[in-house]
This record gives sequence, structure tokens and C-alpha cells, in this order.
Amino acid sequence: MDLQLSVDRSSPVPLYFQLSQQLEAAIEHGDLAPGSLLGNEIELAGRLGLSRPTVRQAIQALVDKGLLVRRRGIGTQVVHSQVRRPLELSSLYDDLEAAGQQPATRVLRLETQEAGAEAAAALGIAEGTEVRVVERLRLTHGEPIAYLRNHLPPDVLKAEADELERTGLYRLMRGAGITLHSARQSVGARAATAAEAELLDERRGAPLLTMQRTTFDDTGRVVEFGSHLYRASRYAFDFQLLVRS
Repeated sequence: MDLQLSVDRSSPVPLYFQLSQQLEAAIEHGDLAPGSLLGNEIELAGRLGLSRPTVRQAIQALVDKGLLVRRRGIGTQVVHSQVRRPLELSSLYDDLEAAGQQPATRVLRLETQEAGAEAAAALGIAEGTEVRVVERLRLTHGEPIAYLRNHLPPDVLKAEADELERTGLYRLMRGAGITLHSARQSVGARAATAAEAELLDERRGAPLLTMQRTTFDDTGRVVEFGSHLYRASRYAFDFQLLVRS
């Protein structure tokens, strides 16, 4: 590891946090690529003039965030950087691809069923109307990052499972001549159930980000209702806030 690391002992910021922030920035900027080894804690402590417990605390903070992992017989290794996604009308697949995150998709379910109350209200249809339900697991670098469930009016898109595994839903919609115009979206958080934790490779009760989105085309027609779960350890939404004059 050949990084320019330093700590400011006159700063009120704890030394472990200063080191942790520098290592996290190196991971986010690609200076520490997935698979990189941090090296020996003792060597790093000596190099910075820090105690070994301070270095261990800094590393543990990144282990807890899911950015590093301790592997027996190997050492402390970079797993991945956190995915940071702008909060706008875009496809997760396209955003991951643009960020060089190597997106992949596993289709878990693709079928027609009667719409429940929540999906029917979002799509503006009567409860019990048939809709297409798509459930997918989105992965980056071979690791799960999000569970995606979408309800589509049956006349919107006729994509098959293999198409959905090759690319993103919005890209398929655009290819079918649908112009995506706007969306209504809400973001929240909750703890993972046992089934969700197993699916997303998290522990039961781990924090998950939730997102619900109703998307409209340029004619005002609802073209999809999405209800998604994201691993908080691997994923964050970015907001741009403007001052209202």
C-alpha cells in the first residue's frame, strides 16, 4: 500500500477517525482497488506514529461499513467502495455501469398476477387488475447490492427474463419507445428480515435503505411502480439541495 497518509495531533478530530476517513477516501477514489491489502497493522501504526489500538479502531470502522474485510491467513482486504447514486430519474443499472461497478442482474421472479391494493393505487388501476411483476437481485462485482421489485402494466413492456438479466429495465423501456418523463419517489430505512438478509448477504436486522418510485411517461401514463431495498453498508443516495429565494 503506497498511500500518503498523515494525522494532525493538534486537531480535535480523533486520530482513528482521521485515518479511517483517509482510507475511506482512498477506497472511494480507486486508490485502493477491490482486492487490495492494507498490510500489517503494526507497520501502519509505526509509519504514522500511532498506537496499534488506534489503527485497529480505524480499520474496524471501515470493516463495519463493509468497505474492508479481515481474512484469516490473508490480512485486511478492500472489498469494494460504497455505491453513491444521485437521487434523480435514472436506472440503477445505468448508474452502476457509468461508475464502473460491473452491474449484473439475477431475475428471481417474472410473472403476471393480480395487483394488490398498494400497487393498484400507485399504478392508478383497479385492485385485482393483472400486472407484470418483476423481482430482481442487482449485483456489483459479484456481490448483491439491491433487491428490486417492479409492477408494470401488462401493455407497457414484454421483456423476458434473459433480457432483464442483460440490461436495465429503463433501458429496455426506452428501447421499446417509452419516453420516461418524471417520477414520484420516497426514500426510507428499516431493518432486514431474515429472508432479506439472506438474499442480500447481510445479517438479520442490518439496516436497509428503502425506495418506492412511481414513474410516468411523457403522456402522463404510469409505466412502473418500484419497491426496492438497498444494503446501507454498500449504498447511499446523494441529494443536491438548492436555497429557495
